[in-house]
Amino acid sequence: MSGVMTRTLAILERLAIDVGGVSIAVLADDLGIPRSATHRLLTELAENGFVRQSRKRGDYVLTTKLVSLGLNYLKHSGVVDLCQPVLDRLAESSGELVRLGVVDVDHLTWVALSQGARSGLRYDPDMGIDAQLSCTATGFAWLSTLDEDDATALVLRQGIGKPERFGPKAPTSMNAVLKAVRQTGKQGFAIATDSYARGLSAISAPIVRTGADVGMGAVGVIAISGPAARLTDKKMRSLVPELLAAAADIASASKASPLFDRAYASTPAADLADDDAPSPAAKIPPRKKHQLDPA
Repeated sequence: MSGVMTRTLAILERLAIDVGGVSIAVLADDLGIPRSATHRLLTELAENGFVRQSRKRGDYVLTTKLVSLGLNYLKHSGVVDLCQPVLDRLAESSGELVRLGVVDVDHLTWVALSQGARSGLRYDPDMGIDAQLSCTATGFAWLSTLDEDDATALVLRQGIGKPERFGPKAPTSMNAVLKAVRQTGKQGFAIATDSYARGLSAISAPIVRTGADVGMGAVGVIAISGPAARLTDKKMRSLVPELLAAAADIASASKASPLFDRAYASTPAADLADDDAPSPAAKIPPRKKHQLDPA
């Protein structure tokens, strides 16, 4: 790994998944950065208030500065003010976790939630991370609004989740993924059980603006997730009207927030000369892998 910026961002991302702190040696080995360079970058990050050294072991941990930046960004984007009441209503009626994912061109990230489960098993995943597209209801919901070639390119770039790593019902081929995506497109919502993880169920719907330009995909996804023992197929299907109504409410309000202006857009074939037309995969720039999340 080379490049000061690339290395610095890699350090921040690595520290973000280990709240207890990470030593210089582990950081350097995990990221393939010389220890001297790792120490220098950590020193600069500490001077700017992004990391600090723990007193007990000397490991480096993130400060709350990045969290504050993210929260301020969400606050000024208007997403929470616009969408939280909708999420709260759906969480209350479903009794399960409801989350909002926002599309940022070529990936989908969770930005808001409301927990409806008051007792028993609760599903409390991490926020601010990307959804796995190949084996989640959320992935199927978003991909169903895209051209099939573009959907295929996005899945292949992220990778198809294998049952050994995810759930026993995770699709193992592109054809299986596309079958789920097509079914989602026909019915307007996606259902997945034991796909991302054993014992987890989820139902998701895409948030699509009315009057959107041709080739423009969903601006986000709304999902209900919970233990499969409680969130059965029958219960999920009974929640479809409320889920679709919530998606429509957010779609109507989405124009008030610039965070919803980043939908993936296919390039119309007519706008490209035959010699210049890129393959679907070529239209999507390479992106670093991030921690992935279900639903």
